[in-house]
Amino acid sequence: MGILDFLTGEFIDVIHWVDDTHDTLVWRFEREGHAIKYGAKLTVREGQAAVFVHEGQLADVFTPGLYLLETNNMPILTTLQHWDHGFKSPFKSEIYFVNTTRFSDLKWGTRNPIILRDPEFGPTRIRAYGTYTIKVTDPAVFLREIVGTDGEFTMDEISYQIRNIIVQEVARVIASSGIPVLDMAANTADLGKLVSAQILGTLAQYGLTMPELYIENISLPPAVEEALDKRTSMGLAGDLGKFTRYSAAEAMTAAARNPAGGGGMGAGLGLGMGMAMAGQIARPGPWGGAPSPAQAPQPQAPAAAAPPPPPVEKVWHLAENGKTRGPYSRATLGRMAADGSLGRDTFVWTPGQDGWLKAEEVAELAQLFTILPPPPPAG
Repeated sequence: MGILDFLTGEFIDVIHWVDDTHDTLVWRFEREGHAIKYGAKLTVREGQAAVFVHEGQLADVFTPGLYLLETNNMPILTTLQHWDHGFKSPFKSEIYFVNTTRFSDLKWGTRNPIILRDPEFGPTRIRAYGTYTIKVTDPAVFLREIVGTDGEFTMDEISYQIRNIIVQEVARVIASSGIPVLDMAANTADLGKLVSAQILGTLAQYGLTMPELYIENISLPPAVEEALDKRTSMGLAGDLGKFTRYSAAEAMTAAARNPAGGGGMGAGLGLGMGMAMAGQIARPGPWGGAPSPAQAPQPQAPAAAAPPPPPVEKVWHLAENGKTRGPYSRATLGRMAADGSLGRDTFVWTPGQDGWLKAEEVAELAQLFTILPPPPPAG
């Protein structure tokens, strides 16, 4: 390189970056020999940050604004200050532009099904997918931990790792949520916020944040969906007898309307099914029409209804001084209450009762103590 070429290369630099790729996270300003000239102008636009690296060490981070690189306290040296090194600066300086805007509409999804215990279906598998947004919040950490010396770092280079983090947290949150599969569609917004909150700590170690995460769909395996559809159809069918007759009528109509390849047979089949159904409803005689008197059903006397079984009378056991006695009927207990051998504090138990209770705590026996005898007759 001649002296004229060298002097031509020492004009004031204008350092800036205009991104038109929409997927670049970091771009390194390329300068011959990585030499930043004295007095260079650095322009950092909104949605950007500039990271200054000098001799391999991160020196400073510039936020949006215009900077004149000419102060001596900055680690910036130019080739004009080192003529004794053969017009070459031994100090290597680099500037990395970092895109700090949101990268939106990024896709994620579970590659393998998530196994969970559903309170209604039992052990089952589900899949989930959605979108998320990502943003660089700490350019220095992001450059140091992720980018390194890559001169052009795109979103594709880190999206795979972020998707793995999302899927791991989605599987953990959904499996431990306890929400039934049929109710998850109504809780996708809350699940998305919960997953995003769990991921923020991990992404902060990379200098990133996740402003939004959406769960667009949670689906069941095809076999489970088919069983669920059958269950829904049975619920819609209601009375299976009516549903069967309706299906037969639909099949008869479809067969009668089919003119291709055997319309006559279809019509005959439809006619036969119609006659069979008509026969089932009207019950005709052997030659059609109304049933003959001999075949007509004869009225029968209604069968006498059997009386219901007699009610089972409750019996009660008493507990006194660690011993039990009984069983006694309620009538017997009424006489015992009258003569004082059954008190309000006497513990009683009957089959079906949860443990021993005081007699006054049992509604059926408390009435025995509220009925007072009439006053004695006057002498």
